[in-house]
Amino acid sequence: MILLDPDLDPDPAPAPAAQAAASGPQPIPRNLRTPSARTLARFLAEAQSAVRLRGQVTVLLTTDAAIRKLNRRFRAKNKPTDVLSFPAEVMPGPPESRIAGDLAISVPTARRQAIEQGHALSIEIKVLILHGLLHLAGYDHEIDNGKMARREQKLRAQLALPQGLIERSGNDRVPQVSPPRRMRPGSRRTAPAAPSRRSARP
Repeated sequence: MILLDPDLDPDPAPAPAAQAAASGPQPIPRNLRTPSARTLARFLAEAQSAVRLRGQVTVLLTTDAAIRKLNRRFRAKNKPTDVLSFPAEVMPGPPESRIAGDLAISVPTARRQAIEQGHALSIEIKVLILHGLLHLAGYDHEIDNGKMARREQKLRAQLALPQGLIERSGNDRVPQVSPPRRMRPGSRRTAPAAPSRRSARP
């Protein structure tokens, strides 16, 4: 499931300096616009199948301010990050009814990274979703001697995605927090207990 933070401006106008240099307000380039929830939901299902992760996953597309609060609360890092992973506790029941966990992605940070990497925002968000799904599946590149990096590389090739997060910055990527509480449409996550393993960008 893809959720859009109501405080998120999916397609912000260019910065004032850029507007002043132009003849008038310019729309954001098409490749940097937030992809539709339907597009991302299709990719989420495809990537989750590739990762072999069973259970429901919710992805919240949010702001730098909101992800900074989550990062501060659960990781004691008072700054925004690109993606946070919240694995669910394993509960009894059939696999199709289980909850795998949640991801929170900062769209403004993803947009900046997309510009740095020279690709579309939709591609960057997909890279972040894949990385987060691997954490939900139990991978942790900080302690697994390259196992997650190898798996991510193989899946990126399968899903036609460019260079992943681990390659970009060594072995320092996505925060993983557990246990989570489920996000509900129209509400924000309020309380996974305490940060556990760290697995993402500072």
